[in-house]
Amino acid sequence: MSEVIPFERIRAYFFDLDGTLMDTDDEAVAKLAAKLRFLGEARARSLARRAVMAAETPLNGLITALDVVGLDPLLFALRRFVARHDEGGRLFPIIPGVEPLLRTLAAGHRLAIVSTRDEAAAEAFLRQYGLRDLFSLIVTQRSTLRLKPHPDPVRFAAARFGLPPSACVMVGDTPVDILAARRAGAWAVGVLCGFGEEEELWRAGAHLVLPSTADLLHHLAGTSSARAI
Repeated sequence: MSEVIPFERIRAYFFDLDGTLMDTDDEAVAKLAAKLRFLGEARARSLARRAVMAAETPLNGLITALDVVGLDPLLFALRRFVARHDEGGRLFPIIPGVEPLLRTLAAGHRLAIVSTRDEAAAEAFLRQYGLRDLFSLIVTQRSTLRLKPHPDPVRFAAARFGLPPSACVMVGDTPVDILAARRAGAWAVGVLCGFGEEEELWRAGAHLVLPSTADLLHHLAGTSSARAI
């Protein structure tokens, strides 16, 4: 039996950051592809995208393992150092069309960030685009003991809002986001503006897959052609 997201009953939306709200993924792929350009442009980009995507789940697993034994500050400190060195202090661009989507949703729903980024990065990104007031909750790497794809971050966000997970939608660009949502009992929307490929998002259990996060606005208006399982 197919499941269709009952948007009229949804009371909260949770968003991943990288590749979902922030346009970081294509930039990471482009940097790696540039180093592989001797393979040819098309092949280099394909290999780079798969390599970056393949790194995400193991990285989350490593963060979770270090957190359990109390060594996660070492990894986070290294990540902050690398980020400062690599990004030069600049902030990532926003996915096109995300701002009007969030403002529309915030008029009638609770919004939360559910990400493995640190809180400072999430706050900085939201404030850069004047979106901080739209979000009443930011769930980051230190909010729960276990990280996505474990359901704890999604369950934590729902509990803080006083809602059952079934009244919440998790929007993300990777199977990690989809698995976390499904395991928590929430609805899962996959987007193709980040690391994830369409078929793997469906395999992970997405209820809906959209070309971009911004397309959720059109879907709510009944104009999306996205496939639902």
